[in-house]
Amino acid sequence: MRIAFFDSGMGGLTVLHAAVEQQPQHQYVYFADTLNAPYGGKPAAEVRDLTSRACDFIATQAPDALVVACNTATAVCIEVLRQRYPFPVIGMEPAVKLALAQTEAQRVLVMATSLTLQESKLSQLLQRFDTRRRTDKLAMDRLVSFAEQQQFDTDAVRAYVQAQLQHYDCSQYAAVVLGCTHFAYFTPLLRTCFPADVQFVDGSQGTVRHLFDTLKSQAKKQDKTKDILYFVSKQSADSQAFTPYFERLASIDKAYLNTYDNA
Repeated sequence: MRIAFFDSGMGGLTVLHAAVEQQPQHQYVYFADTLNAPYGGKPAAEVRDLTSRACDFIATQAPDALVVACNTATAVCIEVLRQRYPFPVIGMEPAVKLALAQTEAQRVLVMATSLTLQESKLSQLLQRFDTRRRTDKLAMDRLVSFAEQQQFDTDAVRAYVQAQLQHYDCSQYAAVVLGCTHFAYFTPLLRTCFPADVQFVDGSQGTVRHLFDTLKSQAKKQDKTKDILYFVSKQSADSQAFTPYFERLASIDKAYLNTYDNA
């Protein structure tokens, strides 16, 4: 089975990594539109056009399913993509439902790109599950660019995070929703800004479970991971360019990351 993953850049590797860990026997294709990244600060129409063109190329690779491993692209055009292709298209969304369910009366902070925060998809999600209005929203657009530059814990990153959080009382939050796949790379740094018992809620594992439930695919432990095909803005790419990101993910302690079941 061939499964494709699309993201504006390297953020979607967090979802691909989860898929390979769960079911290594498949053929995976990863498309990073790094020449046009980041998407989060662009107009919705431009993101819609870029995503459509990228996914049209992905469709030529004959995937059995496509994961739009980008919260911004999902928020802007997931329904259009689902109508466009004959194979299943799985999207990402901020894990608000789980975060609210697990925090009872305390507040939840949703970190995402500006465009994700502005789009109606998130507003509808909050209307459904945040009836007591316990969520706050925070745009963290520059983390995407930092991740693309492999800057995960530099002075510039720390200064940016501190500046973005300066008007927020971090002690009041029981959960932080990582509403962009790039943000998981910064979990160790973000962890130092919040109380020790705060929950970081990430959607990668839940999205992958939803993918395999949709495909009704079962893992075979004896199978090894097949070669992953990589594309950068429609051009074939060397896997070595992606290695530092997988190494970063492997080094992150996932114990404090909850997962979100998108079903």
